[in-house]
Amino acid sequence: MIVLVTGVTGFVAGHCVRELLTHGYDVRGTVRDPATADVAHLRAIAAETGRVFDVVRADLTDDAGWAEAVDGCACVWHVASPNPTEVPRDPETLVRPAVDGTLRVLRAAAAAPSVKRVVYTSSVATIRLGHADLTKVRTEADWSVPDGLDPYPRSKVLAERAAWEFAEANGLDLVVVNPGLVLGPLLNAAKPMSLEILRRIFAGEVPAVPRMSFAVTDARDVAVGHRLAMENPDAAGRYILAGPSVWLGEMARVLDEEFAPLGYRVARRPAPRWLLWVVGRWDRDVRMALRYLDQPTLLSSDRAIRELGWTQRPVRESIVDAAESFVRFGTVDRPRP
Repeated sequence: MIVLVTGVTGFVAGHCVRELLTHGYDVRGTVRDPATADVAHLRAIAAETGRVFDVVRADLTDDAGWAEAVDGCACVWHVASPNPTEVPRDPETLVRPAVDGTLRVLRAAAAAPSVKRVVYTSSVATIRLGHADLTKVRTEADWSVPDGLDPYPRSKVLAERAAWEFAEANGLDLVVVNPGLVLGPLLNAAKPMSLEILRRIFAGEVPAVPRMSFAVTDARDVAVGHRLAMENPDAAGRYILAGPSVWLGEMARVLDEEFAPLGYRVARRPAPRWLLWVVGRWDRDVRMALRYLDQPTLLSSDRAIRELGWTQRPVRESIVDAAESFVRFGTVDRPRP
């Protein structure tokens, strides 16, 4: 059985490929340019498992290549999504590729007789944002209010909405997983955006830690969630894959407890709101983060646990394994003697 995974050079997609290969599936991955794509680590996993892994050219911004990519695949995992390193000035530069790219993948899947199901990677950003009541625990029944959202969560909301509309109109078997902040170990020396805030705290690159909370998910558990959503014939709808609310200060404390004895200078000081406000006058990323200060992230993953049998490893393990991989791949310098 062949499974297509989109954007296999990405952090989450790499873990999805590993999950599939180690569970007896062959994998075809899409990349923008097969000649330059860094997939050596995934080829090594395929060699170890004796499974087939290959890559094909297919870009979310171009129709070319998608029909060939899905041909012969029994399932499609659409993991790829635009994720900029900085906030774009024009939100449409992020929204349109996210929506149009998703529809390109779904159109190809719907037209392929071999494809039985699409598992689509969304985000809890499509569920928890823009609500007036911050005390309610959000479930899969909730949708973020896109008006006024920052470009990235807005793009995720509109792309998932478009996916559901297309699936309903075309009779496509679609299952959506909604992870939280994805942590866990790197598979190569890339710098995924979901890990950047943790990396900067660990490296001591920020002077203080803002009071922000996240529902954390380990990339390995996200990959398991995809597989369970594919394998369970009764899986349907959306599944939140996220743990309880964790403050950045708690993550910093874990890093400090584990790595300060080894000489690492972990940022621990809380960042006062006034300081973030001042910095935000010049830094757009900080300015946009101000709206999320002091807000707990309240979500329930009960549906995934009950219907898919999904489980999640301890958040501390995800944080420590991520930090150890930073050191292993050189994205954080070892302390000098």
